[in-house]
Amino acid sequence: MAQTYVRHVELLGFEKRFYPSQHYVYMLMVKWSDLSEKLIYRTYPDMYTFHKSLKEMFPIESGKIEKKDRIIPSLPAPRWLDSQKSTETRQSTLAEYCRSLINLPPHISRCTLLATFFKVRPEDENPSAPNTLKRNETFVVSRELARGNVSEISGPIILDTYRVIADFEKTSKHEINLHTGDLVEIVEKNQNGELYVTIQAYTAEQEDEISLDLNETVEVIHKLLDGWWVVRKRDDTGYFPSMFLQKAGKGDKYEATRTNLREQRPPPRRSTIRNAKSIHSRSRQRLSQDTYRRNSRRYLQQKGSNKAAKSPLKERKDNIPEQSGSSSESELKKDAPVIPPRPSPELIMERCTENTRKKVSIRKSNSGSTS
Repeated sequence: MAQTYVRHVELLGFEKRFYPSQHYVYMLMVKWSDLSEKLIYRTYPDMYTFHKSLKEMFPIESGKIEKKDRIIPSLPAPRWLDSQKSTETRQSTLAEYCRSLINLPPHISRCTLLATFFKVRPEDENPSAPNTLKRNETFVVSRELARGNVSEISGPIILDTYRVIADFEKTSKHEINLHTGDLVEIVEKNQNGELYVTIQAYTAEQEDEISLDLNETVEVIHKLLDGWWVVRKRDDTGYFPSMFLQKAGKGDKYEATRTNLREQRPPPRRSTIRNAKSIHSRSRQRLSQDTYRRNSRRYLQQKGSNKAAKSPLKERKDNIPEQSGSSSESELKKDAPVIPPRPSPELIMERCTENTRKKVSIRKSNSGSTS
């Protein structure tokens, strides 16, 4: 009688056990050549120990002599501490390893070591006594992950098919030429570039706006949040109020909206919103320093108070004696800054630094010797 061998191994999931301590075991469905199916439980360290034994039995096929001759699949070493996340992420690696192992040449896939490892053990049929406080937790893997095609094959993509109703000639390298009656599949839809119809006429008020009449078809290039969209009609491009536009082919739906828009004004442009009360919006040539001072908070507070105290600058100007001369010279001197008086030598000797006092004393001695 021929010896039975493993013809298929499928990973079903893993189980979290708490006896004798917390650990994780993988559930493997093994299908044999005699059409029997057995469920076995193996830990990841068990799988890695088997993998090392298989490499020692077949050194040529494991690449120990020549790396180019290796056909036995690789298996990462186990971690020092297993967690549920690491056990879950290793499922795809382990499922791929089992598939590659069964697809090896018969002298490896049907060897005694492999058959012995995947045979049912007593602990597979009668596991250890369970923990009375906690029950084992089972996590079943999806069929796609077990078959290894979860990341390789995705679901079919159904594209929308459209028929061209008018000829189009490309204007850039990113466009294509189309003719009436052509069938095209839409890979990606973008709101920009859609056709809209004007439901209200508008006359441009600024240079970057565009004037359009009622029932004109335009292409929307860019939609802004301030209520103004960038549209294009033939070679003309400019801003247009979005409230005066509707999608092409939806005239009946917006028939009631047209009557409400006749007396409405478009929203203000962001570039035209200004603070009319701000004094900085005026021209600098028209705004003098005296006017700016009168608008300041300190001046208004002084003007509103009942105190008759004058500002230090006003008192300083009042203390300056008037000099005789022509009116033009007096006007120039009024605008010129006031030069403070030079301190006396006694004040310098009292308050200044040592270096300054030395210089003053040297000058004083030199002036005394010359005199």
